[in-house]
Amino acid sequence: GKKLGYTFNHKNLHNVSLGQGQEVVAEQALDLAAKEGHWVILQNIHLVAKWLSSLEKQLEQHSKGSHRDFRVFISAEPAPCPESHIIPQGILENSIKITCEAPTGMQANLHRALDNFSQDTLEMCSQEKEFRSILFSLCYFHAVVAERRKFGPQGWNRSYPFSTGDLTISVSVLHNHLQANSKVPYDDLHYLVGEIMYGGHITDDWDRRLCRTYLEEFIKPEMLEGELCLAPGFPLPGNMDYNGYHQYVDDALPPESPHLYGLHPNAEIGFLTQRSERLLHTLLELQPHDSCVGQGALGTREEMVQTLLEEMLEKLTDEFNMAELMARVEERTPYAVVALQECERMNALTAEMRRSLTELELGLKGELTMTSDMETLQNSLYLDMVPESWVRRSYPSTASLGSWFADLLTRISELEAWTRDFSLPSTLWLGGFFNPQSILTAIMQTTARKNKWPLDKMTLQCDVTKKSREDFASAPREGAYVHGLFMEGARWDAQAGTITDARLLELTPAMPVLFIKAIPDDKQDIRGLYPCPVYKTRQRGPTYVWTFNLKTKESPSKWVLAGVALLLQI
Repeated sequence: GKKLGYTFNHKNLHNVSLGQGQEVVAEQALDLAAKEGHWVILQNIHLVAKWLSSLEKQLEQHSKGSHRDFRVFISAEPAPCPESHIIPQGILENSIKITCEAPTGMQANLHRALDNFSQDTLEMCSQEKEFRSILFSLCYFHAVVAERRKFGPQGWNRSYPFSTGDLTISVSVLHNHLQANSKVPYDDLHYLVGEIMYGGHITDDWDRRLCRTYLEEFIKPEMLEGELCLAPGFPLPGNMDYNGYHQYVDDALPPESPHLYGLHPNAEIGFLTQRSERLLHTLLELQPHDSCVGQGALGTREEMVQTLLEEMLEKLTDEFNMAELMARVEERTPYAVVALQECERMNALTAEMRRSLTELELGLKGELTMTSDMETLQNSLYLDMVPESWVRRSYPSTASLGSWFADLLTRISELEAWTRDFSLPSTLWLGGFFNPQSILTAIMQTTARKNKWPLDKMTLQCDVTKKSREDFASAPREGAYVHGLFMEGARWDAQAGTITDARLLELTPAMPVLFIKAIPDDKQDIRGLYPCPVYKTRQRGPTYVWTFNLKTKESPSKWVLAGVALLLQI
């Protein structure tokens, strides 16, 4: 065994960990095992994608004439997406497949986190009370951050590979610090666990804030006084033995709900709705492309697409005449520059739409040969999806094609109204910009020029009014009124002028008009404010726009855990 480079766990067992040139060793082990009737374990085959075709051929050769006791066991990490599946179909079809599913739900995740330790672990620290309490909190923290992923972007902006190794190393760090300090170093633990052990995976600043807030809520002095609740109705247990903690989870943990993660119940409704929509959309994609639609509908697939593209070409307006618009601008103020940039971007999008739709129309009539791009466009129109060539020139959106096109026409009419005389509209539709950051920056630039303030020492102040768009007849003297924002994770109480808990089934309530103005950094008072991220869509993550500070009577940490954000589109 040593001569061939693999190890024997048993005289009839060959265990080969693939990677770093072990493919030859694996082939030798398979040849010997097939002849002698041994078992072969091939670990981590996802690391040797190029070799898998050779493995498939070798297994096919050994399927006939090999020893009756010959067996092969293969292990691999799951692929992150369907496009990354690399195991050959022949191997999959001729094997018995077993998957190791991650636990689902808080109870299963919490039990699994506790399973990494034992009674000996609980007894190994001199500060036993502190160690046990913080260890249980860390297990709950680990279960929360692992399971919160199911809530999609409202849970985490991005998905992270948190593992049990992060938890066990964090507990080792906890043990070492308690042994070396007479008092619990809460700040040190927050930093080491939140910024290094778990934070080392995190690439998004808002996710880092969420991770840090969880630790600040779960690991604090109140935990040693019996006054800490990890979730509503689930207080931190006192000193127990190892089996006692498992029993406490079974007896005391409330039923599975978003409350266990600090989220509002609407979060579950939202992610289940999105999952259902994806399922239904996948079923739609599986329909035969040449099938006829049901009785009473428009006809064949081609006829439906023809009708749709004719309607879109008819409604699509002419491009903006940039030379005429530039000649009409009396002074190139920051606001005028933003308007011109938006018109240029809109021209690029509408020109591509008109070109591709006209080309497809000629192709359907038989006057042009259908290309792969035209077929892709036709498929997108039929499935009510925004075509990829349009997406590349467009703004982020999760809408279906019909909603997206109606939204596009509204954006064009807003731009047409603005560019008639380039005076700032009474209220700006912030979600109607290709680049919303540009208009917010223009507000700061205009104020900085007027007051001769340094631009890099300024920030935006956000005041939520009690009025709607129709109540404003003119723009303010400084700053701008903006409308068209929605809140996810909570709602705005217009009477109290603060963030408050959302109503059930109101997933994204509309915000009143916001008054945005620029002020010097040193005049900003952030007490009693929640720094609320603004995103273009519910996908969050890379669609981040700005941060608006909103008034709150409750602790801002509540809204951090609830994933509260403002959205420009829903």
